[in-house]
Amino acid sequence: MKKDIHPEYHLIDVKMTDGTILQMRSTWGKEGDTLSLDVDPTVHPAWTGGGARLTDVGGRVSKFKNKYAGLGF
Repeated sequence: MKKDIHPEYHLIDVKMTDGTILQMRSTWGKEGDTLSLDVDPTVHPAWTGGGARLTDVGGRVSKFKNKYAGLGF
């Protein structure tokens, strides 16, 4: 392994959206820094089951539906 080419790997605090703090090893920031998350497994739709709805507003799906509305799709 080459010396002096790898980032420093140290302990940081990770603050979840509900306020809990976990200590993890990372290359982010400096030793003891706190990383505050905007999205974590407690609020993300992939883990909470809220991702089943279509959230495309004025996007590609809406354009397709408007373009081919008369064909019965």
